[in-house]
Amino acid sequence: MFGIRTVRLLAPAILLACAATASAQVKAAIINLQKAVLDTAEIQKAQKELEAKFKPRQDKAEGLQRELQTIQGQLQTMAGKLTPQAEAELNVQGQRKQRELQRLTEDLQGDVDRERQDILGRSAQRMNDVVKKLSEAKALDLVVDVTNAVYFKPALEITAEATAEYNKAYPVK
Repeated sequence: MFGIRTVRLLAPAILLACAATASAQVKAAIINLQKAVLDTAEIQKAQKELEAKFKPRQDKAEGLQRELQTIQGQLQTMAGKLTPQAEAELNVQGQRKQRELQRLTEDLQGDVDRERQDILGRSAQRMNDVVKKLSEAKALDLVVDVTNAVYFKPALEITAEATAEYNKAYPVK
């Protein structure tokens, strides 16, 4: 009986000591994964390339918008002065320009979104790999995205480190 009584008294103390030891060993970090990816040199370069690639189409859309505004301005300023046929012709031109602008804008937006998602998807996967390697190097047990954290000490954040490691692992060519 003496052995069981001793075990009953020692068991909670042993469990408490184990729990304190286990919780003290967990190393965690916080990362703003979106910022880490967007701040990489690769994404910065890709953004500039996307802007350059789609600039001619963007310029064309802006030109169509100006032409449409010109037609609308003519219809307003010349109201009552135009013949019904001339007014109808301007309305038809305006509708045509509006449809062309809408199609161009939708196609442009779809193409930009598609390319951007491809680039971000690839970069996000690479960033996950970099974070795993960084976690192993720093002996981290847990890395949590900042969007899931209510509070954290700034010293726990590894966003800048992850971006720097990404830039080393995937240098811009």
